[in-house]
Amino acid sequence: MADDADRFTGMYDECRQRVWAYVVSRAGRQVADEVVSETFAIAWRRLDDVPEPALPWLLGVARNILRDNVRTEARREALAAELRAWTEGDVAEQVTERIGVLRALAALPEDDREILLLVAWHGLSPKEAARVVGCSAAAFRVRLHRARKRLKQAMNEAAESAAVHLHARPQARPSLPHIRSYNEELS
Repeated sequence: MADDADRFTGMYDECRQRVWAYVVSRAGRQVADEVVSETFAIAWRRLDDVPEPALPWLLGVARNILRDNVRTEARREALAAELRAWTEGDVAEQVTERIGVLRALAALPEDDREILLLVAWHGLSPKEAARVVGCSAAAFRVRLHRARKRLKQAMNEAAESAAVHLHARPQARPSLPHIRSYNEELS
């Protein structure tokens, strides 16, 4: 255990400033201390995996932490945008649009739904989603493009169908005089 502590201390003393400088160059001073701390915590837990020289391995770990932080922040921003969208504008219109999207999504084949949800709902990159479905990233991008086209087509068909049903319904006219005059003003 003393050898591990000595090795880690030597690695920390030798590499900490360079890892910190790397993180600052990529993400700024605000996150540097946190990322460096996490990098060396991982190095301590995986000390047997740390090669000599340690610096390239440590920079790779710091890079991965930064990438994960960016993804987390992107998901947080997407959620905040979604919540803002629900509080802005006409809620009924948004609900109707959401229902249309969900119905169109439900009308798609299971494979198309899975591909779309992996990217849109679960926030995976095409490369990550390709690993989930067991294909190459290029093949996944093609499948995603086709699934998006089919979703758009299903949404257009649903909108056209709703428009036909809306115009086919007889409009009930209220019999109250003030409402009738209001309707005439709008005409």
